Amino acid sequence: MELYSLQFAIFLGSSLVATYALRRLAPRWQWVALLASSLVFYCLEGGGSTLLYLVGCALVTWAAPLGFQRLDERCRCLRSQAADRAQRKAVKVRFARAKRLVLVLALLACFGVLAYLKYWNALLYQVGAATSPTSLGLLLPLGISFYTFQSVSYLIDAYQGKFEPQRNFAKHLLFVSWFPQILQGPINRYDELAPQLLDPQTPAADQVDRSILLFGYGLIKKYAIANLTVSVIAKIFSHVTPAIPGSAVVFGILLYSAQQYGDFSGGIDMVEAVSELYGIRMAPNFRRPYLSVSLADFWRRWHISLGRWMRDYVFFPLALTRPMRTLGKWGEAHLGRHVGRTLPACIANIVVFVIVGVWHGPQAHYLAWGLYNGIVIAMADLLRPATDALAHALRVRRESGGYHAFQVVRTFLVVNLGWYFDRIYDFGDSLLCLRNTFMHFKPQALVPFLDAAGLTSAGGWGLWIAGVACAFVLVVSLYEEAGHDVRAAVLSSNVVTRWFLYTAVCLMLAMAMALGSGGGFMYANF
Repeated sequence: MELYSLQFAIFLGSSLVATYALRRLAPRWQWVALLASSLVFYCLEGGGSTLLYLVGCALVTWAAPLGFQRLDERCRCLRSQAADRAQRKAVKVRFARAKRLVLVLALLACFGVLAYLKYWNALLYQVGAATSPTSLGLLLPLGISFYTFQSVSYLIDAYQGKFEPQRNFAKHLLFVSWFPQILQGPINRYDELAPQLLDPQTPAADQVDRSILLFGYGLIKKYAIANLTVSVIAKIFSHVTPAIPGSAVVFGILLYSAQQYGDFSGGIDMVEAVSELYGIRMAPNFRRPYLSVSLADFWRRWHISLGRWMRDYVFFPLALTRPMRTLGKWGEAHLGRHVGRTLPACIANIVVFVIVGVWHGPQAHYLAWGLYNGIVIAMADLLRPATDALAHALRVRRESGGYHAFQVVRTFLVVNLGWYFDRIYDFGDSLLCLRNTFMHFKPQALVPFLDAAGLTSAGGWGLWIAGVACAFVLVVSLYEEAGHDVRAAVLSSNVVTRWFLYTAVCLMLAMAMALGSGGGFMYANF
C-alpha cells in the first residue's frame, strides 16, 4: 500500500474520522481508535500472521517492567523487616540480581527472535546449507527491527526507573505499534511519545497545512529521486566485472547516495506528516546530513533516532565500564592525556558501528562498512591535536565560509566511500570498485558503459527529473541550514507564488510516478 495510493487515502481518512469523532465524544477513549488504526494498518501492510511477532514483543516488554516493579516492592518490604544493615544489603543484592535476570531474559527473547528471523536464512546460505537466502521461508515481519528497538528502549528505561511502567497492555501495544513509525522508524522513546498517544491534541489549521507540505516534500524525495534512480543503480552494480570503469562506479555511488537519502528521509517526512495530522509529533530522524562537516556530524544527522538509541544503550554503557576506564588511565599514562581520554570512546564507537553494520546484514561487506565508519571517526578523534596544529601552522581560518564548504565536500566524499561497502553486495566487488575508482577512472568510458547497459535510453528522462528534484532538495536544505523555516515561507508567500510552486511540484511528481518503478521503502523489512 503506497503512501500516495487511494487505498492509503481511504484508510487514513477513515482513521482520522474515527479518531476525531472519539476525541469529541469520548476524549478518554480516543487512543482506542489509534490502536485499532495501527493494528489494521499492520495487518494490511505486513500480513495478519506477522502481527503475532509484534504482539509477542510488546507482551514481553510490557510484562518484564511490571516484574521489575513487583520485585522492587517486595525488596522494600523485606528490607524494612531486616534486623540490621547487613541483612538489608543482602536483600538488596538478591533482588537486584533477580531484576537483572528478568531483564536479560526479556532482552534475549526480543533480540533472539529478531536475530533468528533476520540472520538464520542468510547464515545458512553463506555456509552452503541453503540454496537461497529465503529458501527456508523465514520472511522478516514488517518493521521488526524498529519496534524491537523501541520496545527494548522502554524495557531498559523502566529497568533504570526512569518512569512508572504502563499497566494497561493495550496502551503499551499502541506505543509499540503506532502505525506511522512501523514502516521504517523513527525509534521513539516512551516518555516522549506515549503521553501524546494517550492524550493527543488537535492540531491547528496552520499545522495541518505544514503537515501537508512536509508530506509533499517527502513524496518528491521518494518518488522523484529514489524511485527514478533505483533501477539505474541496480543495473550498474548487478554484474561487477574487472572491466567496470571507475567513472561508472562513482556515478552509481553518487546516485545511490541520492536514492538512499530520498527513500529513507522521504519516507520519514511522509510518516511524520501523517502522525502530525493526529496531533502527535515523533522523534526527528534526519537533519540535512549531506551538509555535515565531519563523518561524526553526519551520523548525528542521519537516522538520528537509531544513533540516539545506540548512544544511550550501547556506547555509554560500554565506554563507562571499568575495563574501559582502566584502559583510559593506561593510555593517559603511556600515550598521552588526549589519547587516554579519547581511546575508550573510540573503541566504543567502533563497536557501535560494527553492530549497526551487522544489523544491516551478516555479510562481510556490511561488517566492512561498520568498521570503515567506526575507524574513520576514531582516527579523526585521536588525531585531532595534530590536525588542529596543522591548521594553525597553515593559518587556516576555520570560521570562514570557504573552510566550511571544504568540510562539507570532504565529508560528502568520505561518506560516499563508505557507501561502496553498503551498496555493492560483495566485499570483493567493493574492493574492486574502489581500485577502479582510483586506478582506472576512465571518464571517457562512462557514456559507452551506460549505453551498453541500456541506461541512456531507458533511464534518461527519469535521471533528468531526479536531477531537478535533487537540486530542489539541495536548495531547500541550504535554506533550512541557514536557519529559515521553509514551510512558513511557502505558506506566507503570495497566492501566485504559492500555487506556481504547488503546480510545478505536482507536475514533477506526475512525471516521476509515470516513469518510476514504484515499490516500497528500502528499510521496511529491516
